[in-house]
Amino acid sequence: MKVKFRFVCATRESYDDFFLQTPLGRSLSIYRAPFAELLLFDSNTKGLPALYNEALRDAASDPATLIFIHDDVHLCDFFWYAHLAAGLSNFDIIGVAGNRRRLPAQPAWRFIDEQLTVDSQEHLSGIVAHGNGFPPGNLSCYGPPGQEVKLLDGVLLAARSETLIDKQLRFDERFDFHFYDLDFCRQAERKRVRMGTWPLSIIHESEGKFGTPAWREAYVRYRQKWKD
Repeated sequence: MKVKFRFVCATRESYDDFFLQTPLGRSLSIYRAPFAELLLFDSNTKGLPALYNEALRDAASDPATLIFIHDDVHLCDFFWYAHLAAGLSNFDIIGVAGNRRRLPAQPAWRFIDEQLTVDSQEHLSGIVAHGNGFPPGNLSCYGPPGQEVKLLDGVLLAARSETLIDKQLRFDERFDFHFYDLDFCRQAERKRVRMGTWPLSIIHESEGKFGTPAWREAYVRYRQKWKD
């Protein structure tokens, strides 16, 4: 395997507890391979964009396929590396779910307004399971994967480090957690970087914190930056 994969993850847990307590840590414990690495920001209190940008700076001298992923994800796909490689042969950035269109003032990839109205299925793409383990509590089938999209869910974003560095794509550190993924996709769209969904079996323990005060504050900053 010539391609090197590097999981980039932040967790509030200690290094040891990451592998004992978090879904991703327990998942990665069984996927031991010489071509897979982990860049873990343990006991973390910083925003994700700052950490993801650090991973990009490190990759300038040590290239890899970067997998930006949340720690509350069960990675259930035994063939994740092959599926990621296939996805990145079709798109520059891939994720597990997204939207083929982008609307003005859209507050999330699958919602079209501040009332959190879900977009119609014809525009959505990807499949994500939710729950605390296998079998999952439910399977969200948003639409067929393998489609080019304008917005991706930040639960998992994968790209070759060389692509992001060459295109000067970075994560905006004014967004600590909410809206960093939408902002990143907006930047990618502006730079004509192709994004798409790809089939990868994961279970996500969280469905997001939409509508919270922190989310609404970030939404204001997002609107101030992008206007539309």
